[in-house]
Amino acid sequence: MIKAFGDVNFKTLPESLPLFPLSGALLLPHGHLPLNIFEPRYLSMTEDALSSGRLIGIIQPEKSYTDPVPDNETLYPVGCCGQIVSFEETEAGNLFIALKGLCRFKLGEELEKKRGYRRSIVDFTPYIRDFQEDTSKINDRLRLLDAVKQYFVLKNIDVDWEAIKAAADETLVTSLSMICPFESREKQALLETQNMSERSKLLTSLIEMELHSSNYQTGSFQH
Repeated sequence: MIKAFGDVNFKTLPESLPLFPLSGALLLPHGHLPLNIFEPRYLSMTEDALSSGRLIGIIQPEKSYTDPVPDNETLYPVGCCGQIVSFEETEAGNLFIALKGLCRFKLGEELEKKRGYRRSIVDFTPYIRDFQEDTSKINDRLRLLDAVKQYFVLKNIDVDWEAIKAAADETLVTSLSMICPFESREKQALLETQNMSERSKLLTSLIEMELHSSNYQTGSFQH
């Protein structure tokens, strides 16, 4: 495993990014997203990124796809820039990479494709606070944890519950937002919230709505 290091700050962010459209994939600032890269165009994109800043723009298409996203599919207007912090090549020629979320961006004018992958002008200005510590608080931590515990049982998701309970507010909300299997539009809404406090409210609401719609009655869990 090769580790990649290097500080990136708001002033050093580029004017354009290679785009990796992924349905249902959510990368948030300070979050970590593992990816298996196997399509030739995205292998080329990753190789180019590794040689020049290690930055990739993760963004969702407006329509959901289980197969590769078509080249000209309309994308949501907001994505998140991630930095490759580790990568590993497999015997089959795939690349396993880990992205660290840095800063959200607004999508601008698309540029000519490079080696088959999409690129775009991006605007980071509305999200300069992504580089700062989010000091907002979870609105109701106990309510969120109670809903999450029921939700994980419902979805048969195996997690380290003690680690979840011990996590700091921002780490908790970021991790849960990224790992919960929400619809693409719901993940996009989580991405576009103003701060962690607003994201925690939306996260709690999404989980509680899922529990309600599934008629899942378990009563209260003890923490």
